[in-house]
Amino acid sequence: EHEKPPTVANGELRVGGRGKKLRKPRTIYSSLQLQALNQRFQQTQYLALPERAELAAQLGLTQTQVKIWFQNKRSKYKKIMKQG
Repeated sequence: EHEKPPTVANGELRVGGRGKKLRKPRTIYSSLQLQALNQRFQQTQYLALPERAELAAQLGLTQTQVKIWFQNKRSKYKKIMKQG
């Protein structure tokens, strides 16, 4: 029995028709990208849509990558602040 090719169902990539999701590889940010993202985070923890689009274009990232980076950074920042 040969394995079925990956299929897309409801926006999820599945292997062999089973419930296994293929995840996108983790984004590796360059040091320049991280420096710019951290600098912007120090200015403001929340980006408006046009700001996010501009920053993503400047850094060669997608808007989703920038959005998620800011979400994760806020989460880490809150966790650190909670610990004191």
